[in-house]
Amino acid sequence: MGIKVHLDVMMAQKGIGLVELANKINITPANLSILKNNKAKAIRFTTLEAICRELDCQPGDIIEYTKE
Repeated sequence: MGIKVHLDVMMAQKGIGLVELANKINITPANLSILKNNKAKAIRFTTLEAICRELDCQPGDIIEYTKE
């Protein structure tokens, strides 16, 4: 996949755990884990917005396009 998710890096930089972030953005820890581990096939803009709001970052800090 040409899209890589760096959510784990951002979470570590901000010092927030998976369960805490999941609770703050109102999704299940299991779904956030799928996204964090680069297993997601899609992400809703509302979820991306909530993540960026809580981590005080930009979408490009979390997702990256790379040529395969």
